[in-house]
Amino acid sequence: MDTETQEPSTIRDAAELRAQFGAVGPLAARKVLDHIDDYARRFIALAPFLVLASADAGGQADASPRGDAPGFVAVPDARTLVIPDRRGNNRIDSFRNIIESPGIGVIFFVPGINETLRVNGTAAVTQDRALLEPMGAQGTVPTIGLIVRVREAFFHCGKALMRAQLWDPARHVARDTFPSLGRILADQTAASAVPEAEARIAESYRTRLY
Repeated sequence: MDTETQEPSTIRDAAELRAQFGAVGPLAARKVLDHIDDYARRFIALAPFLVLASADAGGQADASPRGDAPGFVAVPDARTLVIPDRRGNNRIDSFRNIIESPGIGVIFFVPGINETLRVNGTAAVTQDRALLEPMGAQGTVPTIGLIVRVREAFFHCGKALMRAQLWDPARHVARDTFPSLGRILADQTAASAVPEAEARIAESYRTRLY
């Protein structure tokens, strides 16, 4: 017999939500800065990877990975970041979102360190050649980038990465145990055969990282 799935119970009131967790500890309550201090600057200089979260004017959210050599994000002053764009798939989801709604969140990761750095603020898309030219890599100057005005910056404890054992090589998944991106996209889109899709992905990785 078919049974109707019941809608799960949800929390919609901030006070009720707070009651589930109790008071914020003094360190967590006071750790949020309104600028990039020396510790955050040093962490960003070590970070080869970040996740950038944005949303469009209607609140539809998106998170995008960004990565390059450690220190690829510039910190021109204590309240500003510049994130260069590197070649991707031309979907420009984050940039479209930021033009519609400038609020963003960024999480910086440093391999081997379980703590992360969170930066929240607003962003604008820039084509300023003088700003972007020093951020070139492998002979390629980024066409556009993001100027981030910092509203909050704080370190996040390492519990999530510790539970995930993210940096433990023994936990790494062998690549051949999961389908290639070419096979996945060929199956999902039916736009090309698997060998053709895999060849396109491989060629993109080989020749169009920058």
